[in-house]
Amino acid sequence: MTFSGLNFSGVLLAFAISFISGGIWFGPKTFYPVWLKAKGIESGVLTAKQNKPFILFGGTIVGVLFQTLTVGLIVNSLQKGHSNFGIIDGAGVGFALGVGIGMFASLSHRLFSGENFKAWLIETVNDAINLTIAGAIIAFFN
Repeated sequence: MTFSGLNFSGVLLAFAISFISGGIWFGPKTFYPVWLKAKGIESGVLTAKQNKPFILFGGTIVGVLFQTLTVGLIVNSLQKGHSNFGIIDGAGVGFALGVGIGMFASLSHRLFSGENFKAWLIETVNDAINLTIAGAIIAFFN
């Protein structure tokens, strides 16, 4: 993998779209209430111990940035070896990473820890969608 030739504008745009998409996905009118119930939080509100915005949003920003940068490095490296590597190929790489690695790497951990399958699905489908979109954006910008 190489940074040489990586268009950081594409990575930053993919990051921004992924972050915004996650905000919409976990919004109060979308999956957040369902996710809270799946996590066993019947009150619909995180406790003071759980609700630490700096850690929650700071960790999310760092995580999404690393995810999009990783997709960018892989797409960039593949584009160097294949001159006809396009947007659909980039989306395919993002999808493969999001589903094949992101979703299913965590499945057994979640199941063995007794977590709810529905919560896992809500969390990881969003990641897979965002990585698919990120791969397409980064391929377009490169």
